[in-house]
Amino acid sequence: MISAYEFEDVTIIRMGRDNPGGVIYWTAGCLVDGLLIDTGCAHISQELLAFLADKRVEVIVNTHYHEDHVGANRALQDKRGLRIYAHRESVPLIGLRPELSRYRREVWGIPDASDAMPTPDTINTQSREFRVIETPGHCRGHIALFEQSAGHVFSGDLYVTPTPKGARPEEDVGQLVRDMRGLAELEGERLVLFTGVGSVVEDGRAALRDCASGLEHLIAVSKQLEADGLSPAEIRDRILGDETPLAALTDGDFSAENLIRSALRAET
Repeated sequence: MISAYEFEDVTIIRMGRDNPGGVIYWTAGCLVDGLLIDTGCAHISQELLAFLADKRVEVIVNTHYHEDHVGANRALQDKRGLRIYAHRESVPLIGLRPELSRYRREVWGIPDASDAMPTPDTINTQSREFRVIETPGHCRGHIALFEQSAGHVFSGDLYVTPTPKGARPEEDVGQLVRDMRGLAELEGERLVLFTGVGSVVEDGRAALRDCASGLEHLIAVSKQLEADGLSPAEIRDRILGDETPLAALTDGDFSAENLIRSALRAET
């Protein structure tokens, strides 16, 4: 299923597998001045091809290698001969057909391997220049794109919600804070966030700072409770309450306890 809308000169393309109860988890791509940022999930690849059939697409950039962001790479490469760029650490992973857990296969599907090249420092389109910024808190090889003239930041999965309640095992909460603080300091009068789930946050600077502050508080309280002798599960219960329902649905891959464990590992 595709649900697209416009914000200024950006087309936000929300994508997700349509199940009997609706889309379980949306992912998104953005199209601006011939640049497609992320290609969604494999289950929707043919729908995306049809959606883009009459649109100018000249190059693709993947914010990272996860299957919900590279799912139509191969189809677009085969059909339209498009160049694909990604961070140098994501390139070899995008070049493999990944082994995924059951829930990831069902929700997003397994992407076919595609050929990507390491991103240069900037991506230039007909009338825009996008600065590539390394933001590895969500996963290694994650980047954001900054288009200064419009104040647009395409942040992938760096920022998804104002108050995160869970994390995957590879996420680094301390690095997420540093990434968010860094993006919040980008130059310009405005900073609009385009997120990897298809939302647009118009006051992106405030949103990034508020989320970073919340995670810093989580880190500080978690470490203090650990010093008091509490286990990660006990700290989770004390700070966040019951485990998120997504933990059971993802076999523990996305959980509140993972968020606490990452907070405890964070460098302060």
